[in-house]
Parts: sequence; structure tokens; C-alpha cells
Amino acid sequence: MKLKHIKLLKWVSFVTTIFMFFATFGGGVVTRTESGLGCGNEWPLCHGKFVPAHTLASLIEYSHRIVSSTAGLLAVATFVLFWLYSKKRRDLQIFALLTLIFVIIQGAMGALAVVFSQSPPVMALHLGFAFISLASALMTTLGARQEEKFGGLERFDRLPRVSKGFRNLVWITAIYSYVVVYTGAFVSHTSSAGGCSGFPLCNGEVVPQLSGGVGIAFMHRAAAFLLVAVVAVLSHYAYRHHKNNREMQVLGLSAIGLIILQVLSGVGLMLTMNRPEVYMFVVLAHMTIIAVLFGMLCYMSYVVWRLAKPAGSNKL
Repeated sequence: MKLKHIKLLKWVSFVTTIFMFFATFGGGVVTRTESGLGCGNEWPLCHGKFVPAHTLASLIEYSHRIVSSTAGLLAVATFVLFWLYSKKRRDLQIFALLTLIFVIIQGAMGALAVVFSQSPPVMALHLGFAFISLASALMTTLGARQEEKFGGLERFDRLPRVSKGFRNLVWITAIYSYVVVYTGAFVSHTSSAGGCSGFPLCNGEVVPQLSGGVGIAFMHRAAAFLLVAVVAVLSHYAYRHHKNNREMQVLGLSAIGLIILQVLSGVGLMLTMNRPEVYMFVVLAHMTIIAVLFGMLCYMSYVVWRLAKPAGSNKL
């Protein structure tokens, strides 16, 4: 690729990632403020108008639509540019395609949720697909940056190899983190956040009665505890067993740091549940941290996939 094309791809993909992040974050704001029907049961108009009435709910929902639509247009532009100028980097083309596919699915689900009411399991998938599109956009950006800085995939051949066991551990952790994201979204869309009060016990019990909102909230809490354990093991192996790979060590330390912050924000949810003016911001922080962790685990999955191959197999 020519240098000017690499720089163009890097910046377009970076801007796309930023808009994907704000689209995902905005979706959380819409959910927490219950502004999903701020424009009524209409899409793309808002109460029959292109410019909505100046109510808080309509402004939140309409702003989210604008940001999400912009993210979609940028995803189209990113895919076209990578298809034209990055023919030798099929991996980056695939990431750009995944970004486009999942932002389209996400947008369609959002529109359908406005026009037709959707069940909580379906609405939880809406956030899940948003995370995949965000992670794909991030992977595209990091790949374009790597292309600019190192000039191809050969840098992976100069790094120490990783075992297939460690590769599989990273992949399992990334997939499982997505499961935890889904359970958290399901808690939100079933209004089950108050099902478990107190921490670390749930309503004063190790295992509460598993029914209704209590069962849903406890399911997410148990899944989150297991994720903490899995990430701790992953971080240990990434840092202790890859001393000749600084990037892997940094990723391992970042993962454990983020999961600790996620636990603290989860505790914050319990402490601020009866203070709605604070609770919403804690919820958004909780969602943002797991989004960053999921994106980082996806990138880590890509890196270990490359490093698990024999040296010399990453050349273009």
C-alpha cells in the first residue's frame, strides 16, 4: 500500500471507531433514561418530524439515531476504502466487513425496537451486536496503525511464538466475556438490576431463590465472578510466560486492571442503586469498562492467532 493510502485508512477507521463507541455509549444512555420511545413508535422520523420537539427523551433518542447513522455511513466508507486500497490485507478487509455487517444489524434491530416492541432477549442482542461492531472497528484501526508503523505482518514473525494452549485460553476468555456482556444486557432489559442487593452476597444469601429478577441478577453476578477468575489466569500467563513480548505483558496487565475496575463499578452499582442521579453514571461506566475489555480481548485474540503460527508464515 502507498503511504498516503495507509494514512487515509488509519484515520478513517479511527474516526469510525470513535463514532462506534459513542453509538454504543449512547445506546446505554437511551436504555438507562428510558428514552427509547422518545420519538414515539416512528423511525426515521421523530413524532413525524425530521427535527424533534425539544423534550429530553426525544433529544436523547434522536441524538443517538444521528450518531448511529453517522457510524453506519462511516462503516460503509471504511469498508469501501479498505476493499480498494488494502487488497493484500485480507484480515483488515474482513474486520471492516464485520463492522459494516453488525452496524447494519444493530441499526435494523434498533429501528424495529422502536416500531415494534421487542422481547428482552432480543434487545440484549442489540447491545451484543454493538459490541461486536465496535470491536471490529477497533481491530481495523489497530491493523491500519500496525501497517503504517511496521509495514506489514512480518513483525509477527520477529516476535516469540505462543503456545496453542495460551491461544485457546485467550479465545475462550474473549468469547466468554461476550456471554457476560449479554447477561448484563439481559439484566438491564428485564429491569432485574435490583434483584440482588448487597455485595458479595445476594440478598444476604450465598445462593438466593433463583426466580424472577433475583435469578436473572444472580446469573449475571455468578457469570461475572467466573470472568474475573478466567481473566486473572489469562493475565498471569500473559505476563509471566511472555517476558520477551512486551505487548503481550501490557495486554495481560491491562486485562487484570480493567476487570478490577469492572468489579469496583459493579460494587458501585449496589451502593448507588437508590441514588438515581449517581446510579446512571455508574451504569454507563460499568458498560464502558467492559466494552474496552472486550475490544482488547478481541485484539489479543488476533495477536495470539498470528503468534501461534510457525515463524515465517505471516509474510504477505
